Amino acid sequence: MAKNIIKSLFNSPKLKECRNCKEDFQPYKTTQIVCCSTCATEYARLKVWKDERKLMIDSSRTRTEWLNLLQVVFNTFIRERDKDLPCISCGTTNNIQYHAGHYFSVGSCPALRFNEDNVHKQCVQCNNFLHGNLVEYDRALKVKLGLTKYADLYALKGSILKLTGLEIKELINVYKKKIKELKK
Repeated sequence: MAKNIIKSLFNSPKLKECRNCKEDFQPYKTTQIVCCSTCATEYARLKVWKDERKLMIDSSRTRTEWLNLLQVVFNTFIRERDKDLPCISCGTTNNIQYHAGHYFSVGSCPALRFNEDNVHKQCVQCNNFLHGNLVEYDRALKVKLGLTKYADLYALKGSILKLTGLEIKELINVYKKKIKELKK
């Protein structure tokens, strides 16, 4: 057994593909990702350009674009959080596609747009074709949240939520982390 361990220490590393030119090469370190200094320079330049490009795109986004991006991430979180649950309104589990259905709509109560108690997994039929199926949603929400949290949700109905750009970016990161944790 000791011979095998020693033998494996002296074996040459396996061939790797250069991240720049995509050619196979024999690395002299296990952490080496490019084949030569030319490729290393080019790869570093490309990485810097990608980072700069990302910063340029991020800095040119409007507040509305950031809110829309947050909405996509938030809705993904809701669908992932409730993936094992049925539709909150009709209780179906047969649907192929689910939405993140808002009890209080984004248009009527923008302050509750990103409130996790206000948004639950809802089938396409209920969300789109039955306009939220609110009567059944209301019944299920009282049971799911309990009367205290349900009353708290109603109390927040008239509040105002004004997120800054930095707060929106932070929320995007928070929900991305939550999604990663749920997928583990």
